[in-house]
Amino acid sequence: MAIKTFPTVEKCATIGREKQTVVADMDGSLLRGQSSFPYFALVAFEVGGILRLLFLLLASPLAGILYYLVSESAGIQVLIFATFCGMKISDIESVARAVLPKFYATDLHPESWRVFSACRERCVLTANPRIMVEAFLKDFLGTCLVLGTEVGTYKGRATGLVLKPGVLVGNNKAVALRKAFGETQPEIGLGDRHTDIPFMELCKEGYIVPPKPEVEAVTNDKLPKPIVFHDGRLVQKPTPLKALLIILWIPIGFALACLRIAASLLLPMQLVYYAIWPLGIRITVKGNPPPPVKKSSGQFGVLFICSHRTLLDPIFLSIALGRPIPAVTYSISRFSEIISPIKTVRLSRDRATDASMIKKLLEEGDLAICPEGTTCREPFLLRFSAMFAELTDHLVPVAMVNRMSMFHGTTARGWKGMDPFYFLMNPSPAYEVTFLDKLPFELTSSSGKSSHEVANYIQKVIGTTLSYECTSFTRKDKYRVLVGNDGTEFI
Repeated sequence: MAIKTFPTVEKCATIGREKQTVVADMDGSLLRGQSSFPYFALVAFEVGGILRLLFLLLASPLAGILYYLVSESAGIQVLIFATFCGMKISDIESVARAVLPKFYATDLHPESWRVFSACRERCVLTANPRIMVEAFLKDFLGTCLVLGTEVGTYKGRATGLVLKPGVLVGNNKAVALRKAFGETQPEIGLGDRHTDIPFMELCKEGYIVPPKPEVEAVTNDKLPKPIVFHDGRLVQKPTPLKALLIILWIPIGFALACLRIAASLLLPMQLVYYAIWPLGIRITVKGNPPPPVKKSSGQFGVLFICSHRTLLDPIFLSIALGRPIPAVTYSISRFSEIISPIKTVRLSRDRATDASMIKKLLEEGDLAICPEGTTCREPFLLRFSAMFAELTDHLVPVAMVNRMSMFHGTTARGWKGMDPFYFLMNPSPAYEVTFLDKLPFELTSSSGKSSHEVANYIQKVIGTTLSYECTSFTRKDKYRVLVGNDGTEFI
């Protein structure tokens, strides 16, 4: 075959490429995996839900038959139609910006990236819809130009049909490359299959990326811009088999989640720990939690400051303590308040009002604060308001960790009322609650420390315990990246 006339990408030297241009195919070339189905499935589920994912899965055998027996173009058109037809363009762009980058980044081919990153001008030529891949390629890989398949739109929604010149495969890639570069020849072309030959022949050098899906992907710290914030419900990249398992499990998982919620609502808190164990929920408690403060003593209650993982943080804290602990939160849906087995109090936008409310609650007993400043799956702990450090010296940091195998238990884009259900729909969700030492008097505000110093210290000890890196990002930073606003509408 003609494809064998090109050397493999391992033989491409990268020295002296600083001013050169590289053009790379995406699936199987820049990425290790040759199948784009998982990324279409992510868009289908995150925008359209389980029914759209089911539709895509049912259409995938037809897409496969057309892809291998008729043409690549026909098979890809089926996937595009099944995924995008009727979706809002804004929703697709949102998923492409907030969900897909993490999954794409975990599939980046090390040899292709070695060559791609060595060049100043980086171009990607792909059969995938441009709207789906452009955010990742430009924002995180420093790609200058993305040439992909264009999807038709009507009144802000995708039609699912492909615009001319059609899916960018074979000669269409060569035409698109020639149109973009004119008579200028890019120095390097990277492809992985015979349909990439037409555009590779237009480059001065062409290199084949052999199929090696077992190679280790490029790590996040090697990217020009590390991926900190990530959204979306699915934990794993949905291959066809995993997509089928997700579809089959959701009805069972939802019923199981309702049963788990009922157990926490109907039973005394000291019994919940033992009741949820047979239901598949695992809680590991480390450290020595302080005993409850007696109201007759006149002392302020303990303020438990937890790292944020999901809306269920204060509930699992209460389960670990064996007693209900009221929680102060920045944002929570009304539905989540109704199904919560503990009292939840939402902060207002007025600092004086919030301070008065928190002080009153601490006079009544213990209180928990799980400040939302970090995503629930990336190892970064973000700064929180120092207001709480000004109100009491009884501060106990709590390091929270959770494990999920199928669904993430929080979202920035979706309806937060479903967050508890998605976490509890996991086959065996787990929480690890680590109680750290109470802050000594010399590290509190009463000893002369500023509230910001106290807050930063608490953040540091929690981050050190969890091996997380502390940053200066805020809750608003997260929502600007994932949703496109500062998140105030969720408060």
